[in-house]
Amino acid sequence: MFDKYLIVDGSLRNVGPDHAPDGFAFEAKLGYYRGLGLSMVEALDVTIDGEPVPRDAVRFDEGNGPLTLDEMETAFDRRWPFGASATITVEHRGGLAPGEHRLELSQRLRIS
Repeated sequence: MFDKYLIVDGSLRNVGPDHAPDGFAFEAKLGYYRGLGLSMVEALDVTIDGEPVPRDAVRFDEGNGPLTLDEMETAFDRRWPFGASATITVEHRGGLAPGEHRLELSQRLRIS
């Protein structure tokens, strides 16, 4: 229902040194009408230009420091508030080439 609102428009960018980017990042919002503890975010599946990104290449940061998706499973003291943007960073050697890209995000949430 809220899928089109998950990725913040215009937020896709390369990360790392300008001469040798080592990944890309974008801002995302929670696709649920209430905030959730990070341990209740079961999956954040990222696809760029039709290619799925491996789970271990994804990092999540709601403003309190980056976590791997595995680390999120036990982050019982951290939350992703409704309406707040979080940064999702993907390790991707060389970053993204200039131009348009198709970015997709799928969230699997465990609702209490």
